[in-house]
Order: sequence, then C-alpha cells, then structure tokens
Amino acid sequence: MRAWTKVSPRPLVIFIDEIDALRDETLISVLRQLRSGYPDRPQGFPQSLALIGVRDVRDYKIASGGSSRLNTASPFNIKIASLTLRNFTHGEVADLYGQHTHETGQNFEPDAIDEAFELTQGQPWLVNALAKEIVEELVPDPALSIKADHVKTAKEILIQRKETHLDSLVSILREDRVRAVIEPMLAGHELGNIPDDDRQFLIDLGLVVRSREGGLTPANPIYREILPRILASGAQDSLPMIRPSWLTPEGTLDPDQLLQAFLSFWQQHGQPLLKSAPYHEIAPHLVLMAFLHRVINGGGTLEREYAIGSGRMDLCLRYGEITLAIELKVWRDGRPDPLTQGLEQLDYYLSGLGLTTGWLVIFDQRSGLGAIANRTTTESVITPEKRTIIVVRG
Repeated sequence: MRAWTKVSPRPLVIFIDEIDALRDETLISVLRQLRSGYPDRPQGFPQSLALIGVRDVRDYKIASGGSSRLNTASPFNIKIASLTLRNFTHGEVADLYGQHTHETGQNFEPDAIDEAFELTQGQPWLVNALAKEIVEELVPDPALSIKADHVKTAKEILIQRKETHLDSLVSILREDRVRAVIEPMLAGHELGNIPDDDRQFLIDLGLVVRSREGGLTPANPIYREILPRILASGAQDSLPMIRPSWLTPEGTLDPDQLLQAFLSFWQQHGQPLLKSAPYHEIAPHLVLMAFLHRVINGGGTLEREYAIGSGRMDLCLRYGEITLAIELKVWRDGRPDPLTQGLEQLDYYLSGLGLTTGWLVIFDQRSGLGAIANRTTTESVITPEKRTIIVVRG
C-alpha cells in the first residue's frame, strides 16, 4: 500500500471486506499496521480505509487487547464514521424485485412481495438471498410467477443451510455479552442490569430491535426462527430415534398421541438432554423445541413469540389442518407456582389464534427435586375463559 500511494498521483481509498473474519494475532497485526500508517496519509498510506463487516470497528478494541467496556468508538481513535446499511422499505423491496421482472419477464406476485418483506423486515442480505434462491433454484423458469409459498420455502432452505450471513450471526451467540441479552429475551425474563454497550451492540448488528410495544425483540421473523433453532441444534443432534407415533395412518397429526410421545421422550431423555443445551436458563425450552422440530420435519411449521418480562415463551405448531398452541413456563426457587399466570397468558394467546384448547408446559427447575421421570405429570384444567387446557409438569 505504501508503494502504491507513493507512485499514484491520486489519493488511495481501500475497502477491506469481511475484516471481522480475522481473529487473534492476525487481527492485532492488521490493526497495528493501520495505526502505524495513519499519520503518513496520504503520501505514504491510503487516504481512507473502509473496514466492512458485521461488527463495528469499536469492537476490535477488545480483540486487540483493549478494555471489554467499549467507551470509545475506535481502538485507536482514528475512526471517522460507522455506517450501517439500513433496511429496505416495502416499496424498495417491490422495486428491487421489479427490476428482475423488467429484465426477465418473471413476475413476483404481490403476496410474494408482502411475504418477503414480512419475513425479512427489509434486511438487505435476506431480501436478496430469498430472491436468489427462488429465481435460481425453486422457480428458474421465467414464464412462471413467484408466489408467497415459494418465499416461505426459500426461507426454510436458507435456515436449514445456514448460509454465510446466518452462520456469522449464529457464531456471535456464543459470546457472553450476546448471551446476556438473548437468553432472558428468549425466556421472557427482564434483561436486568446489562450495560448499554452490550444492548447497543446487538442492535447495531441488526440482530434485535426495540419494538414499538417496548423491549428488545429479534429484528425479523427469520432471525426469530434461527435463534432458538440453532440453540436447540445440540439437543436436536442428541435426540434418539423417535418413531412418529403422533401421525395417524392418513398422515395427519394426532395431538393426543403427540402428547404421549412427548411425555415418553421427556421422561426417558429429558434429564441428559438438558445438559446439552448451550443456554442453561432456557435449557428446557430448547429440549422441547428440539423434539418439536423432529415432529415438523414431516411437513409442519413451528412459530415462536417472545415477550420480555412476561416470563413465558409461546409456541405455535402447525401441521396440516391442526394448530397447537403451547405456553412454556419455568418454576424456579423462590417463585410461586406459575400455573395461574400461565393459564391467563395462554387464554390470551389462544384468543389471538382463535383456538379453544392448548398445552401449558411447566418445567419445574427448583432445586432438590427428584428425577424428571418420576415427577412428570399431566392434568386437564379449565382456564378463566372456560377453555380446557392440558397442563404438563416436568
């Protein structure tokens, strides 16, 4: 770079893409070279450098040996600005997909555009990745229109394949400061005393947003899907072979048989699988989701809702014509039995889904209890709104 800047009559501007792929001594070496050459601009060093990656340059301060508290915007106080590519609006997604239609004649139907925006909330990489998967793999024939179902299928493929962008976000989940936000958010707990830097870090990443209703929430439905799914992957990979006894001979879902299959699974395998979950506070949730992912592999979907401070996670399993709502609660030391609160919350959830029954699953994590196999029970309970609920305790 020095030789180039000395020969060229014009100032040199360099873009270094995926700078955050560097780690440890390699990253430190690059940062030291940048700091060393900075005073020589523009005759002996590039006039400007753009470091492009998932992280803000301020986060390299930690990797280069600085404080874990990010009180400065740069490891060397030479940063001019940090730019973030904002999300597309619905109109911009339509315009982008419209360019494909103009060039190829292949039409994106309005419901497909709506679905793409809903799933991505305009996140640029996701918007492009969905369209690329659809036009190159799912519907390569330009004579065929692209529908909402194609977008949903492409979403599942991206998540299953863990494309580079999603895989990069997943790797960040292992960091302690990320876990401090994501774990209580998934469990529905208050965030507590988490430094503003840590919360802002996840917002800057585009991983979470501040919702209009208050609190942090995953930035879009695809992130909402990928976060618990990847956290449950360890438990899912550890699952034993499970015969799909929850299916009728016609291939439809039998909720009663599904309940019996889960109880048998939980009593036999719940205890050891809890140890495989990476987030201890939500280990029971992750094990249940691992089981349910095995169920929906036959052709269903599993939707999740988070509500910080509510102490719950809501799951909605859809399989053919069957929709099953599940409320998850955890009973911990020093807290009252969450049954009453759980029934009220499930009433509200069922009302929104237009359902008359569901499951309330209470994971008893109080200390000094016996083995899971000996204390897993079920009972039928009537909610305040007169709905019949199956309460599972384990």
